[in-house]
Order: sequence, then C-alpha cells, then structure tokens
Amino acid sequence: MFLALWPDAALQAALAGCRDAWQWPRGASRVPTGQLHLTLHFIGNVARQRLPLLGDALQVACDPFDLALGTPELWPRGLAVLRPAVVPSRLIQLRTALGDALRQLDLPVDAREFRPHVTLARRAPGATPPPLSPELCWRVTSYALVESVPGAGYRIARNFPFDCA
Repeated sequence: MFLALWPDAALQAALAGCRDAWQWPRGASRVPTGQLHLTLHFIGNVARQRLPLLGDALQVACDPFDLALGTPELWPRGLAVLRPAVVPSRLIQLRTALGDALRQLDLPVDAREFRPHVTLARRAPGATPPPLSPELCWRVTSYALVESVPGAGYRIARNFPFDCA
C-alpha cells in the first residue's frame, strides 16, 4: 500500500503525452496512463483487517494547492520522471501530516529525502526527454490510499478529498 496524489483522467492523459514525447530505449517499461501518480508515502504490506482503521486515521487536514510539473529527468537505474521545479509548501505539509499519522499507526515512514515526482518509465537507461516539456498545472484537492494488486496494477482503496468548506 501507499499514499499518493492521484491525478484525474484529464491530467493522466496530459502526463501520458509528456511520457510519450520521450525517446525510449528497447526494454523500457513505461507506466500505463491510468497508473501515473505522485507517491507521498510507501507503506508496504498491511493486513486486510487493518484497512478500515487506516481510513479515518489517515484523514489529515489540508487546503488545495497547485503543483506545476514540467521538469523531465532521467535518474539512476533508468528511472524517467517528471518533477516540479518548485515544491509547494502545502505538499510538504501534507506529506509531514501523513507521516505523523502513519507513525501513530505504527506503520513505516521513509526517512529518505522527499523528491516529489511522477514516474513515467522504469528500466530506461539512455532514454532521452523531449527538448521542450510543457508545464502541467495540477490543482491538488485530494490524496489517496492505494493498493498494489499483483498482476492488475493499482487500485484506490480510499480517496481523501480536502475539506474545502
């Protein structure tokens, strides 16, 4: 399981357009359009009986914010990503609040530096990003608890809309 920002279908299509503008080497594993997302916290395996408890405990307060994605990069081991040039403070606040909630549940919290990004492809050493990449503006109004389903990709277990009242 993991917590993520999950784009709507229109933004996923725009992200797919960015993905498809790259030059990919043979063997690159492109992320399917419907699975493009930005991971906030990787949780790992969670017993199914704990899932109902996670829902309420992982509801944290946050205001909507804008996230501009548009910096394509090729990271070590052939990980092709799209990241923001500027990381909004509300994104950091959301991730911190969710980390605190995970600790309260005795679930793991990654201690590595947070490098927000959308993974476009894996196993793509030598991939070439497009010369110009459009900036995509993402109005973030929710986050999701996501389950990795073997052989089927990802499934949203619960969506957490921000309280915009």
